[in-house]
Amino acid sequence: MQLKAAVLGAGSWGTTVASIVANNVPTTIWARQRAVADDINDRRGNERYLPGAKLSPKLKATDDLAAAARNADIVVLGVPSKAMRETLDALKGAIRPWVPVISLAKGLEPGTKFRMTEIVKEMLPGHPPGVLTGPNLAREIIDGFAAASVLAMEDEVIVAKLKPVFSSGIFRVYTNTDVIGCELGGAFKNVIAIAAGMGDGAGAGVNTRSTVITRGLAEMTRLGVAMGGKPATFAGLAGMGDMMATCTSDLSRNHHVGVELGKGRKIGDIVASMNQVAEGVNTSKVVMELAEEYGIEMPISYEVYRVCHAGSTARQAFRGLLRKASRSEADPG
Repeated sequence: MQLKAAVLGAGSWGTTVASIVANNVPTTIWARQRAVADDINDRRGNERYLPGAKLSPKLKATDDLAAAARNADIVVLGVPSKAMRETLDALKGAIRPWVPVISLAKGLEPGTKFRMTEIVKEMLPGHPPGVLTGPNLAREIIDGFAAASVLAMEDEVIVAKLKPVFSSGIFRVYTNTDVIGCELGGAFKNVIAIAAGMGDGAGAGVNTRSTVITRGLAEMTRLGVAMGGKPATFAGLAGMGDMMATCTSDLSRNHHVGVELGKGRKIGDIVASMNQVAEGVNTSKVVMELAEEYGIEMPISYEVYRVCHAGSTARQAFRGLLRKASRSEADPG
């Protein structure tokens, strides 16, 4: 029996994944705005979030969430982390029992500090949760550049069955059962990407960027392992791979936020001017709460938090890092 898929959320990444999946199984994407759904149906595009892109002719769109999800055998959540709980609440009356729910969001919920699959478990008990994550810049993938991703679920049998739904000739999908590590890698690297962007915006150079990425990977691995993730996950696509893409590309929203901060702009003005969500801004606060809870030192993430939430500046952030004494590379900090 051929599976049917629903993708909820028509931002750049949700639309890209929906276009890939539509070539494998019948797929309907839910767009919050009717104009976006009409654009996908009538013109095979999404000018609001992916200008000029051509989507799969097999993809169908609707602005009715229940209609999109009602007959789906797999539901993919392409909404930002801040909208995850609201979307799952709306999904309750539409989704059939035991249907797997896959998150695309790379963030953590403020207050609860939940990963997205933890919210799925709470809101939709009995539905196998998972995450699709990795170095996946939507614009490059929709334009035909090769990429790889990780589909992570706790059940080896289910994740193996769902892998072909997301795979294509240019989009290579690997599987992983370390859901915790994969989700945390995707969330934590957004914070480090802001730090890398701040250096780039201030003209600090490639050496500084490389240092931020390397030491950022070390501190996110420390916290991720303390929370139950596996070290190898943070060295793979969901960790280092995603970190490299997000910290170096002009297409990265979080790197963009950092660049603008490095140029001296205020965080409120930057966020207000953006068309999509940069998850690292809110995640930086949750990361520091988790770091305190688990007793993990995270100096780079701390400086990003101070810039995003405590009135600090990019220049002050780098001064703070330079004042910190260096130790053995194997030590924290």
